[in-house]
Amino acid sequence: MSFSSETKNEICTIEIQNSVVALAELSSLFRMCGSINFQGNNKLSFYIRTENAAIARRAFKILKSNYELDARVGVSKNKQFKNRNIYSVIVPHQEGTLQALLDLHILKRHEGLISLDFIIPEKFKKSSECRRATIRGAFLGGGSLSNPDKGYHLEFTCHNSEYARQLMDLINGFGLKSKYIKRKNNYIVYIKESEQIITILNVIGAHQTLLNIENIRIMKEMRNNVNRLVNCETANVSKTVEAAYRQIEAIEFIRDQVGLQKLPQKLREVAELRLNYKEASLKELGELLDPPVGKSGINHRLKKIEVLARSHGLEQEN
Repeated sequence: MSFSSETKNEICTIEIQNSVVALAELSSLFRMCGSINFQGNNKLSFYIRTENAAIARRAFKILKSNYELDARVGVSKNKQFKNRNIYSVIVPHQEGTLQALLDLHILKRHEGLISLDFIIPEKFKKSSECRRATIRGAFLGGGSLSNPDKGYHLEFTCHNSEYARQLMDLINGFGLKSKYIKRKNNYIVYIKESEQIITILNVIGAHQTLLNIENIRIMKEMRNNVNRLVNCETANVSKTVEAAYRQIEAIEFIRDQVGLQKLPQKLREVAELRLNYKEASLKELGELLDPPVGKSGINHRLKKIEVLARSHGLEQEN
C-alpha cells in the first residue's frame, strides 16, 4: 500500500462533526473525482469514482446521512492499471438528485439556468472545521503524498484553474505556502517542504501519518549528520596523511642531499621524530619532545623543513 493510500485510510476514520462539515468534505471530494451525466429531459445522475474502498464507503455514508437518495456502490476493474479495483458511488436520476448537487455547489442556478459551479462557497469557509473538511475532501479525491524516505511532496490534482486557485488560498490561510501550476490538462496545487507538509497533515487530521513523517525526518537528519561527521573526519584524515607524506618526503630529501646533521637542532629533532613515527599526529610528535612542544610549534618547524627542501631543489605537489 502506498504512503498516500495509508494516509487516506487514516483520514477516513475521522468522525464528521456535523452536516455542514460533511457536505464541505463531500463537495471537495466530488470536484476531484466526481462526474455528472446529463441525460436529457432535465434528467441527470452523478457518481464518485475512486480506487480506495474506504473513500467510497465514506462518500456513501455522507450521502445517505444527509439525503434520502437511492445510491449504490459498484466495483469494476481498471485494465490500464493492473486490473485495480475501481469503486463507484452511483446516484441515478431521482427526485432530490439535482438538489443534492445544488447543495454541494457542484451546480448553480442562475435566472432559471443550471450550470457548473467552480467556486468554493462561503458557507464552506466560515468555520475552521469546514475549511479543514474542504481541504480534507480535496486530498481524498485528488491528493497524493510521496514517500518521505524519497522526498517531501504533497499535491492536489484539480481539473479547474479557478478551483485550484481557491484551494491554494484556502490552504495558505493556515499559514502555509502552497503554489499551483498547470500540468497537461490539470492544475496542481503543491507543497514541498517537510514542515509545511506536516502542518497540512495536521490541518486535515492525518495525525498518525504526521508522526510517521516526523520520525522519518528525524532519522534522515541523524543519518545526514553522521554522514557529515564521517565525511569531515575522512577529509581531516586525508589532509593529515597528505601532510605527513609531504613532510617525510622533504625530510628524506634533506637527509640524502644535505644531511640532517646540518639542520638546526630544533628542526633536526622534529625531522628525526617524523621519520621514526610516520603515522603520528602533530600533537603526538610534540608530546615526544623534551620539553613537549604544542601542535602549532611542531607544524611551524615542519613547514620550515619543507621550505628548506624546496630551496634545495625538491619539487612537491600542492
